[in-house]
Amino acid sequence: RSSDLQLGVPGIIHGFDVDTRFFTGNYAPAIAVQAANLNQGEVPEFPPRINKMGTAFSEEEFEAVCKLGSDAWEHLLPLMETKAGYPETSHNYYPIKSEQRWTHVRLNIYPDGGIARFRVFGIAQRDWSATGENDLVDLVAMVNGGVSLGFSNAHFGHPRNLIGTERAKDMGDGWETARRLDRPPVLKVDDQGILQVGGCEWTVFRLGHSGVITHIEIDTNHFKGNFPDSCKIDACVLTPQEEKEQIAQKWNTKNFKWKPLLPVSKLSPHKRHFFESVALECHDVITHVRLTMAPDGGVSRMRLWGFPRDLPSTKG
Repeated sequence: RSSDLQLGVPGIIHGFDVDTRFFTGNYAPAIAVQAANLNQGEVPEFPPRINKMGTAFSEEEFEAVCKLGSDAWEHLLPLMETKAGYPETSHNYYPIKSEQRWTHVRLNIYPDGGIARFRVFGIAQRDWSATGENDLVDLVAMVNGGVSLGFSNAHFGHPRNLIGTERAKDMGDGWETARRLDRPPVLKVDDQGILQVGGCEWTVFRLGHSGVITHIEIDTNHFKGNFPDSCKIDACVLTPQEEKEQIAQKWNTKNFKWKPLLPVSKLSPHKRHFFESVALECHDVITHVRLTMAPDGGVSRMRLWGFPRDLPSTKG
C-alpha cells in the first residue's frame, strides 16, 4: 500500500514521525519512504478527491498517479519496522540525513494496516530562482526558510512561532517568556515612555535568504496584559561556520558583531506595529537577526519584509 503526498512547503527533510496511535492490533508493521523534487510541469492535474471512507481510486485518479512515476522515486527511508499504537510506543521517529530539496514523498506500508499521523520534519527551502530582485518578500518567514536558532527564554511559547503563517490564533501560537524576577520595585520611564529596566529576553533567527530589510511588522495579537513594553532588532552577517560557533556558545559572545536594525521601539497590547524603511538603521545585506524584548512578555508574529540579495563577493 502507498500514498503519494505533496509537501505543504518544499524543503530539506530531517526526519519522519509515523504515529500509529490507537492502531494496536491493526497497525502497519513496516514502512518505507520515497521522495522526489518535482517542478510544476511534472505534476499532473488531479480530479477532485471524494472525502469519504471506503472510497477507492477512480480511473482518472489512478492514471494521474501513474504519471507521477512515484514507484521510481528515490528511496529516502528504507524498509523500517514500526511499533503498535500504544501511548508509549506509538511515535516511530526516523532521522534523515539529506541536504537535497524535496517537494513530494511517497509513504509505503507493508503489507497493510493503519497509521494515525505521518509527519515530515525539516526546513523549508524556497525556489529563489523564481523570485526577482525587486520582489518584496518576508525573508524570515518559516515558509521561506527562516529558522529559529536560539533564545533566552521560552517558558510559555517557542520563538519559532513568530515566523509562522497568518496571524496567531491565540497566545500559545506566539513567543512568550516567563516574568522576569529582577524587575525593579519602582518602575520608571524615559521621555519616550519606555520602561527603564535592566533585564530583557532575546531570540535569534537565520533568514531564508540574505537580503535588505525595508519594512518590519511586530504583532502582539492576543497579548493584552502580558505584552512587552518595548523591542529592538539587531542584524549581522554570519557564515555557516560562525553560526555553528555561536550556537555552541548559546549566542553568549561579548562584543559580537550585531548592528542596530530597528531601534528601541514602544509596543502596545494586542496590536500590529509597522515600521517603515525610514525608521530602520541598517540598510545593508544581512543574514541573521536578533529580536530583543524588554522586559519580558509575549509577541505573536515578526515579519521582516525586504529584497533578497546575495552577499557581496569576497574575492579580490
